[in-house]
Amino acid sequence: KKSPSFPPPNHAIMRDSLRKNMMEGLRFQVDGEAGERLDRVLHARLNGISRAAVQKAIAAGHCRIDGLAVVSAACKVRRGQMVELDLPRADSPLEAEAAELEVLFQDAHLVVCNKAAGLTVHPCPSCPEGTLVHRLLHHFPQVRQMEGLRPGIVHRLDKDTSGLLLVALDEATRLRLAEAFAERTVAKSYLALVQGTPPPTGTCREPVGRHPTVKVKMAVVAESRGGRSAHTDWRVLWTAADRSCSLLLVRIHTGRTHQIRVHMAHLGHPLLGDALYAPPPVRARAPRQMLHAWRLEFTHPWSGEPMRFTAPLPEDMLACAAEAGGCTRRLVVTGNPGCGKSTVCAALERLGVPVISADAVVHELYAPRGLMARWLGERRPDLLAADGGIDRSALRPAMRHDPLLRQDVEAQAHELVRRRITAFWEQAEARGEAVAAAEIPLYFECGWQKDTFTPRPLSLCVTCPVDLRRRRVMAGRGWSAEHFDAIEAWQWPEAQKAAQSDRILANTEGVGSLDVQLEALLKGIVQDRDERRRLLRERWQTLLAGLA
Repeated sequence: KKSPSFPPPNHAIMRDSLRKNMMEGLRFQVDGEAGERLDRVLHARLNGISRAAVQKAIAAGHCRIDGLAVVSAACKVRRGQMVELDLPRADSPLEAEAAELEVLFQDAHLVVCNKAAGLTVHPCPSCPEGTLVHRLLHHFPQVRQMEGLRPGIVHRLDKDTSGLLLVALDEATRLRLAEAFAERTVAKSYLALVQGTPPPTGTCREPVGRHPTVKVKMAVVAESRGGRSAHTDWRVLWTAADRSCSLLLVRIHTGRTHQIRVHMAHLGHPLLGDALYAPPPVRARAPRQMLHAWRLEFTHPWSGEPMRFTAPLPEDMLACAAEAGGCTRRLVVTGNPGCGKSTVCAALERLGVPVISADAVVHELYAPRGLMARWLGERRPDLLAADGGIDRSALRPAMRHDPLLRQDVEAQAHELVRRRITAFWEQAEARGEAVAAAEIPLYFECGWQKDTFTPRPLSLCVTCPVDLRRRRVMAGRGWSAEHFDAIEAWQWPEAQKAAQSDRILANTEGVGSLDVQLEALLKGIVQDRDERRRLLRERWQTLLAGLA
């Protein structure tokens, strides 16, 4: 953005006069102001000094009338009286901190900066140090002349919200900007990454107030119960392929605490990563609430020039959206009996990838007191072993001779396994794992490659010639050739599975070859994530360029 050519000379003179007044005091004889309150008269003569600051100076004994100290701001002045005011410097008690501050624009009056997520704007009891104000004191020492713990601050962003913040560098500018915010002539637009897919455009006017029981939260509260009017508009800019999240352009017409977060949660589309207002699965999808103050529009308080700024897209928001279901890339390892799925999964674990086995989950379900054992025991107690677990040697022939029994057992077991695998992936996402794998032999036979998991995982089919697979299971598991052929007949042919899979891994040359292939596969998956992020950045930048 181009810096305007200002301040004009009269503003510079006003500023110098103000500085002189603050340093050397003010002395004048009452004339046309006779009958007015003392604080009003002083405030009118000290442009750029708040009336509250004048009242504090009077109460502190810094004002004299005809040589006598006056401590009442409400006293009326009379014609001919000599009024003197010593207005000391308002040096801030805060210590400057030499830390990074991304400044997008600055002139003699104001600064527009891009606040990083995780940075508190001004000191408070829970955060007395390390705030944006402390950094301002280092980069712009002149703000020390303003009073209080929020020098120059005219609006705020939540600690974990990134983006544009407007700061005044002197008291006169702060007062003018504060008036502009109060009159709602400052336009603020945000980018928000929310759960699901809201309507293309919408408005929420629900009043916002303090939560009735949780004091750190806000909520939709009726105005009759203390809520204040709030107005939020949104427009959907982008929706993930799996429709699990959407990018919104949000315009707020009021500035209530947590307004966007409260309104979107109220509408059923909480912000990803929002620790206060999103349910745990949505909270786990991002490291912070995905909210970015993207655009700021206002009129310069002295030059009158329209000002318009946009902040760069934050990397964590791009990364979150690029995954569309979390930061973890989900991988399914499948294949036919004896292909080496378990060997591949063991190799993945050696490479640091968390793995869950559907067969291991089934083993737990079939064990004594397992959910499947209890379920089947109520229907076919003859299929239970003496210890109360399911007798697989009895179950297999029973399922071959009774298709309805097989259908019921598979439906029940598959649903329980699906839930466990989904929970495993969600936990991996919460931990920030790059990749997490699930060994699912019947992935395609169950129809899980369609819409069972969101986002859809990558599928890896482990292949091996059928004769070699038969020899492996007969030697390693003690299967007969007939039993192998029966199990094989229940599953898709290997060629069909391979054709439906995203990746294929040939397991014919031993464990060493598997490790090499898997390292290359994992590297490709990570690079694919980076590529998705790059493409998404380009797409979003194109979308926003038409709006900026």
